[in-house]
Amino acid sequence: MVRTYFLLLWTWTRAAAAYPASFVLMTVLGFVTAALDVAVILVIFANTTALAGFSREEVLLLYGAAGLSFTVCDTFVSNLDRISQHIKAGTLDTVLIRPVSAWIQLAADRFNATRVGRILQAALVLGYAISALGIDWRRAWMIPVMVLTGIVIFSALWTMAGAVQFLLTDAPEVVSAFTYGSHQLNQYPLSIYARDLVRGVTYVLPLAYVNWQPGLYVLGRDDPFGTPEFMRFLGPAAALVLALLAALAWRQGIRHYRSTGS
Repeated sequence: MVRTYFLLLWTWTRAAAAYPASFVLMTVLGFVTAALDVAVILVIFANTTALAGFSREEVLLLYGAAGLSFTVCDTFVSNLDRISQHIKAGTLDTVLIRPVSAWIQLAADRFNATRVGRILQAALVLGYAISALGIDWRRAWMIPVMVLTGIVIFSALWTMAGAVQFLLTDAPEVVSAFTYGSHQLNQYPLSIYARDLVRGVTYVLPLAYVNWQPGLYVLGRDDPFGTPEFMRFLGPAAALVLALLAALAWRQGIRHYRSTGS
């Protein structure tokens, strides 16, 4: 299935590369657009020395880690949010009769390789923050774990968003707000938000494990909300639970799908 997935990606990439000028321009535009979020952070720190107790480089570390995880998923998984279009057009029937996983086909559908510019931007920000902070090598092992955990969590969120569209076929914007809104939440230290919201994204929807809890470990800082130290290491477990729930939701959506008859 992995081979089939990358073959589908390569097919879409070759089609886009047939217009090289447009391909390069869109890639650069994606990089520049993503950089606007960093510009906002820099503007904030042009007027203050700390944000909720975190320095500019610390905020950029949290931003870069979450951004890298999110942009990877946005590039390779986000097309799952187009499932409502397939349902309404009747093309989902064609997807389901092919001898390839429907999830693989829909994730690779209309793959846009120009989004790699966003991945590069997030990686550069993360690399800069790590270099500027001089991260203790004994804690640096958590950084790749943090990024991989974020990829699993965001992939699970997109899978759930796709599954919801089997019921809410006329509300793709709602699920987009759910996925992209989650990323916006993780761009800054969670200490800027209300305690109840942080509890929700820690104990219910585990967005705090994308970059906040593991990031506190990397930075050697205590949680302003007083969560126990061991919670810094629960990211992989939280991601696994969410992935299993997403797989179950997707399976139920597929099983209860009813053809349009077209």
